[in-house]
Amino acid sequence: MDAVEALLPDGLTGAALTGQAGAPPERSAGRLCPGCPVKAEWFELRQQAGHYRSLHERACEREKALLRRVDELEAKLRLRERELFGRKSERSPGLATSQGALAVATAPRNPRGHRRGTPGHGRKSYAHLPVEEEWIDLPAGKRLCDRCGLPFVANGDSENSTQVAIRVRAYVRCFRRRRYRPGCQCPHLPAVIVAPPPPKLIPKGLYDVSVWVTVLLDKYAFLRPTGRLVADLGTAGLGLSPGTVTDGLRRLAPLFEPLMDGLVARNLEEKQWHADETRWRVFEPVEGKVGSGWWLWVFRSASAVVFVLDRSRSARVPEAHFQGVEGGILIVDRYAAYKALSVVKLGKVLLAFCWQHVRRDFLEVARDWPAHEAWGFEWVDAIGELVHLNRLRLEVLDDAAAFAPRDAELRQGVERMAARRAAELGQGDLHPARRKPLESLRTHWGGLTLFVDHPEVPMDNSEAERQLRGPAVGRKVFYGSGAVWAGQLAAALFSLFATLKLWNVNPRPWLAAYLEACAQHGGQPPPDAAAFLPWNLSEARRRQFAGRPSPDT
Repeated sequence: MDAVEALLPDGLTGAALTGQAGAPPERSAGRLCPGCPVKAEWFELRQQAGHYRSLHERACEREKALLRRVDELEAKLRLRERELFGRKSERSPGLATSQGALAVATAPRNPRGHRRGTPGHGRKSYAHLPVEEEWIDLPAGKRLCDRCGLPFVANGDSENSTQVAIRVRAYVRCFRRRRYRPGCQCPHLPAVIVAPPPPKLIPKGLYDVSVWVTVLLDKYAFLRPTGRLVADLGTAGLGLSPGTVTDGLRRLAPLFEPLMDGLVARNLEEKQWHADETRWRVFEPVEGKVGSGWWLWVFRSASAVVFVLDRSRSARVPEAHFQGVEGGILIVDRYAAYKALSVVKLGKVLLAFCWQHVRRDFLEVARDWPAHEAWGFEWVDAIGELVHLNRLRLEVLDDAAAFAPRDAELRQGVERMAARRAAELGQGDLHPARRKPLESLRTHWGGLTLFVDHPEVPMDNSEAERQLRGPAVGRKVFYGSGAVWAGQLAAALFSLFATLKLWNVNPRPWLAAYLEACAQHGGQPPPDAAAFLPWNLSEARRRQFAGRPSPDT
């Protein structure tokens, strides 16, 4: 109002225009006439003042919204820079500001390597390797006395030392099949009798089982591209073409189907699984599929690992895998596909969510929002406390007397976290960066705390993520698969090699024995293929396929 009156003529006030005291002397009644131009101008100025005041308020609101948007974009920029250029490890002591995180960052670490004063392990024993003797003699001119010229006399023994060596060579197996002629006059015998030909893994194929064992292990166990393997074999004298390798793998793919059926059946017999998924490229055009992006799913139980390749990341993949399951616990991240499973909605399978993903939520807040860094690390410390209390509880899982107090302490820690979460979410001015992870924590609280009543359930899904590390490396170095059958073969061999590792089975002698059995049956899976699965191995075969191969394998 003061700003409006400053624009009025001298002696004229806002009160005069509204008929209040202090009217100018021109009108004895203290009012201006209704048509007075000064009054109209005053009303117009008053309206403009209100209009500009509302514009200013809206501008202030826009500025606040833009500042919030700037904060969000800066947080997103820090996230992208961290994803592109930052460390992949989640242990970041340099960013820690809370007391617990600073304590971890500043605590003295044990030095790497052997500690002085502690007993060593000694050299490894290679007694299982075959020994090839090589004699080393003095040169002829050094076997004589340098004064009298008489020769030295060998005393019959030697001074021995050993070195471990590797010899990689390609060679040709020449099979000389003996021929016979009958020594009698019986008419039913042919004129020439020849020993049968050796079995071949691929009918009319040129390459021995040992070549295909090397190819399969190199690509699917050690994750090396085919081109590098071909170049490496070339240095050993074997000129193998990539096309030959590809065609051979396509012919070998059906041999592993019975084994995959056994792996899936074993996986579903158990009652606890880890599940996760990662991207995989398949470059064969498929009707109805846009692009080359496929998905590699993993389902890991205590004794079997199953990889499934599918064009979709939808719930139908785990739905098909767990069809018919009547009970169990599935440890997963918070991906919605697992929540949509029918066995989950019916209560047959319980979902246990991963605490590591919750921890990452608060780490991202601490890293991407500097103003909330201390708050984020406080929650990281709180999660670490729960993990520590659960670890203490598991140490005495078989001791009921010691288990009870530690279990009670863990439950109190869970209740404290729930109360803190509820208190913070009840704040009306809670920042969105804080609200989002807290609401996710509240939404998934039932699955996150399933481990409290089920101590056998781990607090994270790290086991599934570890199983995906190998395929993720393969995806980066050989870019996935060129055809659907190749992707299915990769999933099968990833499953087999991961399962063999769980059972401490050496994949090289195991694979050689299985492919030899396939060769004995004309390049087809043997009728007793299930006998090669780790849990069906006989004791003799278990020793043969132990983690360290014997000299004759």
